[in-house]
Amino acid sequence: MMEGLGQLPVRAVSGVGPQKARELEAFGIATVQDLLEHFPFRYEDYRLRHLSDVGDGDKVTIQGVIHGEPVLRMWGRSKSRLTCIVLVDRFFVTAVWWGRHFLKNQLQPGREIVLTGKWDARKREIAVSESEFPDAGAAKTGTLQPVYHVGGGITQAWLRKVIRQALVQYGERIGEWLPEDLLRRHRFMSRKRAIAAIHLPGETTDGDEARRRLVYEELFLFQLKLLAYRAANRGRADGVAMKVDRGQVREMVRALPFALTASQKRVIAEILDDMESPYAMNRLLQGDVGAGKTVVAAVALFAAWTAGRQGALMVPTEILAEQHARSLKGMLEPYGIQVGLLVGSMTERERKGMLASLQSGMIDVVVGTHALIQEDVYFARLGLVVVDEQHRFGVEQRSMLRRKGINPDVLTMTATPIPRTMAITAFGDMDVSTLNELPKGRLPVKTYAVGHAMLNRVIGFIRRQVQEGRQAYVICPLIEESGKLDVQNALDVYGQLRQALGGDGIEIGLLHGRMAAAEKDAVMQAFKDNRVHALVSTTVIEVGVDVPNATLMVVYDADRFGLSQLHQLRGRVGRGAHQSYCILIADPKNEIAEERMRIMTRTNDGFEIARRDLELRGPGDFFGTKQSGMPDFKLANLLTDYDILETAREDAAELLANPGFWTDAEYAGLRDYLQREGVLEGGRLD
Repeated sequence: MMEGLGQLPVRAVSGVGPQKARELEAFGIATVQDLLEHFPFRYEDYRLRHLSDVGDGDKVTIQGVIHGEPVLRMWGRSKSRLTCIVLVDRFFVTAVWWGRHFLKNQLQPGREIVLTGKWDARKREIAVSESEFPDAGAAKTGTLQPVYHVGGGITQAWLRKVIRQALVQYGERIGEWLPEDLLRRHRFMSRKRAIAAIHLPGETTDGDEARRRLVYEELFLFQLKLLAYRAANRGRADGVAMKVDRGQVREMVRALPFALTASQKRVIAEILDDMESPYAMNRLLQGDVGAGKTVVAAVALFAAWTAGRQGALMVPTEILAEQHARSLKGMLEPYGIQVGLLVGSMTERERKGMLASLQSGMIDVVVGTHALIQEDVYFARLGLVVVDEQHRFGVEQRSMLRRKGINPDVLTMTATPIPRTMAITAFGDMDVSTLNELPKGRLPVKTYAVGHAMLNRVIGFIRRQVQEGRQAYVICPLIEESGKLDVQNALDVYGQLRQALGGDGIEIGLLHGRMAAAEKDAVMQAFKDNRVHALVSTTVIEVGVDVPNATLMVVYDADRFGLSQLHQLRGRVGRGAHQSYCILIADPKNEIAEERMRIMTRTNDGFEIARRDLELRGPGDFFGTKQSGMPDFKLANLLTDYDILETAREDAAELLANPGFWTDAEYAGLRDYLQREGVLEGGRLD
């Protein structure tokens, strides 16, 4: 809460003219509040240290007296090395400046000087990055200086000065968000003090305490909004309370040709409870590759049918839609359930027939792509919407499908295992169910990382797998030559494999994103039918396609892929009875790429891989799409601040359950916040 500072333009701060105001806009700074909430991401330490406490290679700030005349060496007009001897404590130190020849006249013997730079213990030399003279009013000596994201015409020195000025002018107008009981419980400093301390920390502990308080506030407000939104949705008893025939559901499950895992049974029970309640279900089902999400979706769609309702399953690609339609027909049609398919490549006649059948109620379950959300698609009695690979669809696309019925239940599924902190943050408005075990008898995929020098042996392994009746995927990161990336491409690899394996009667296929939909479908169908033995593909193959006979996944330039993407690709094999293999071909150029290869060869656990991926890539890149709904926090880091996130969520839930929250004056600011965020209407959950 900034007491009107969010409406005050940044030009109200002394020293910010029209040009600087325009430059600040590039950093999202338009108001005084934006300026005060442009927090530093680290501090430069200018506190004085004794040389006896300094290690070789450390960055250090020291103070001493110039001893003797400076020596200047020049190379041409611009390159220079300026040195002088400085007496620091009882040591003589050589100070070295590169490219600072203009300082020579200021380095007068007997004058005090403060030096900041890298310490070379062997040479007793400091490579000076900054220097100040106490007799000229040293500004940084003995301080911690904030370091901000800057660029263009905005420099660190100018931004530090302007933020200090903003605190002088408007610091007293910084209000408090958090209730008194939370401030006391967590021993937080006030918001006014925290914002001043994070910009001007007297000691490191001040900056740390300020950050702890402000991170908590950021996560608390976000969780309060999510939980209030969730409570508002749950408070509306306008969902479809289905009368599910649980006896029929049990019979259907018993008739499956395999036994469900304990986690599948638990998740199905959670979903059925939701479907029978009067509140609209909003549940996320996450599970590792091959954990059996499709079967859970089939049981849920069957349950909706027993209640006299239609179901819809939306998937990101036509290949996947056709695969799911075939799978659901096998499971559901024996019970007289009519399963339909609606995709963009249908003829006009086929499409009109399917639309009429949906509207009349002749189709019980429809599987489709985004074609399902077009305006002319109507349902007779839609009760359940299942969205597969939810991160491929935006929030608006999901809500458009939801509007096809009268608040139908919604189950969204993802094969990207999500660490708990990410699930709480990105999907806090959803109930989360997790499939955390694989079906019995599923053999773990054996994974190996090899260099490009081993390519001939890899091709030999492909040959042996195909000769044993198996099939292989070969994945490449690019379609054609790129001057920027030194990577193999699908067209080259396709040519290489045809030359190396074609003489053995091995059929090589090619699949990439620039092919027409009909071409892709034809190639994929040939691979499923084992008419194509090795499929060279870009990552269009990543999501969901099921070919149980494929036992080998080869990934070229695997160091170009993220961990979660590699795990998804590996999940395309290991779906049948035979042992499967994943071979990652890479010559990693850095430590992070090397670590990705190590992780992939050591574990098949998708949740562990997701956690490590979050560590290596950071929260911002984890989903790889702005549609995921991930907030852009100013200070909070979901990897390091998970304990604060858990505490903030518990506190927000406790506060919303307190009747006094809706009436007491001390919570008025938080109620106003929820109203501005569109969660409340007239001060109550709308």
